[in-house]
Amino acid sequence: MTDQNPTAPRPASSSSTTAGPGVVPEFAPPPDGDRRRYAVAGTGHRAGMYIDAITGEHADVATLVALLDTNPGRMAHYEQLVSQALGRPARLAQYAPDGLEKMIAEQSVDVVIVTAPDHAHAELVARALAAGADVVVEKPLTVDRAGCRRITGAVAETGRDVVMTFNYRYAPRNSSLRQVIASGEIGEVTSVHFEWALDTVHGADYFRRWHREKRNSGGLLVHKSSHHFDLVNWWLGDVPARVYARGGLRFYGDHNAADRGLGPRPARGTGVVGDPFTLDLNDDPRLRSLYLDAEVHDGYLRDQDVFGPGITIEDNLALLVDYQRGATLTYSLNAHSPWEGYRATVNGTAGRAELEVVERGAIELDEHGNAVLDPSATPSSVGDALRPEGERLLVQKHWERATAYPIPDGIGGHGGGDAILLKDVFRRHLRLGEDALGRPAGYLDGLRAVAVGIAGNQSMVTGLPVTVADLDLGADLSLEPAR
Repeated sequence: MTDQNPTAPRPASSSSTTAGPGVVPEFAPPPDGDRRRYAVAGTGHRAGMYIDAITGEHADVATLVALLDTNPGRMAHYEQLVSQALGRPARLAQYAPDGLEKMIAEQSVDVVIVTAPDHAHAELVARALAAGADVVVEKPLTVDRAGCRRITGAVAETGRDVVMTFNYRYAPRNSSLRQVIASGEIGEVTSVHFEWALDTVHGADYFRRWHREKRNSGGLLVHKSSHHFDLVNWWLGDVPARVYARGGLRFYGDHNAADRGLGPRPARGTGVVGDPFTLDLNDDPRLRSLYLDAEVHDGYLRDQDVFGPGITIEDNLALLVDYQRGATLTYSLNAHSPWEGYRATVNGTAGRAELEVVERGAIELDEHGNAVLDPSATPSSVGDALRPEGERLLVQKHWERATAYPIPDGIGGHGGGDAILLKDVFRRHLRLGEDALGRPAGYLDGLRAVAVGIAGNQSMVTGLPVTVADLDLGADLSLEPAR
């Protein structure tokens, strides 16, 4: 399965092929002829996961009929991949964004999968719904208040379905923490502390590409942290009520580089040797095809210098979030850590649960001074005894010793959650029973997640706490409890 991001860590759970008991939902076999027609809007790297699924494991229930993008080179990349998978020319219909409605009508599209840049989500989702298709949308749902209102209005007007792909919910380590909280073992939750560390390979990557401009991504509080805020909403079964945030660009960017005396920098990473902060698109055949070879069509650079000008997003962030039922979240995100992973501590009236995940214990350099993306592929790589990669969930009740809560194996990327998510995306109509953990997510879950980031962005500007209800996102998030 295609990784979401080639710079992200590849933990052991990503290579597991057999899930633990109860991790994968049960589905009925599809009836003959039960295949929905899919189109993918946005054919960058993330689209590959869905296209691989449609042409692979889920080909019995899904057919890819069309692609939509501003860049014909990227659509040609996937045309070739799908043709190879099918063993014949795919002849996928290809459209520019202004042809979305025409595509849905001409190709009888049932579902549009939106994997375009974040700022385009609201328009594509709303137009697809109005044209008569259901939607599967990558996180985040959208980047700002106007986008939220546009999507909620389209859902209200059409009554059509929007599926949010929050894959972290499906990672067994995260669903195990959900089980602990839901069981009441640690009592009523009083507070959560959630720390997320992105290392100088994965974290830096958000400062190379379109994400580096807040108008495109909403910043990391929206693009990246919407995953994390959704986890907390889901863990607690609660709704965020008020947000106070602080943050800034304190490591990446040209001003920080000048302050640290880094000197002249290459404008892009391709062709650069011996700089661990660069990304050479020639080193990854998929990235070379999707971006380097496609530059001729739109001039988009995937490998910009992380210490270059024009970056308007933050790399250090801290939030305080009040929840409707009284719990408080303290959250931090750092995008230039020497290791990657996260810690979530949940305090309750009867005890405490602690989830710790190390996805990459350190960044290693090769003999040329370049960052090694996958140390496990390097024979000389050795484990880190002080920060070993892995995951651990501890539960400790008052006046008792801590115990390790078992975490079952998952399958696929994102801590073992991607492959399970895709089963729900393409086969949820065949599910045998409800999901006991409430993992499937809809647009309201997407709203609740981006609401924290949107409120946080506003708080950083004003220096004041922001009440979520005052954002006027087009829906009353408190009407339905979070799943």
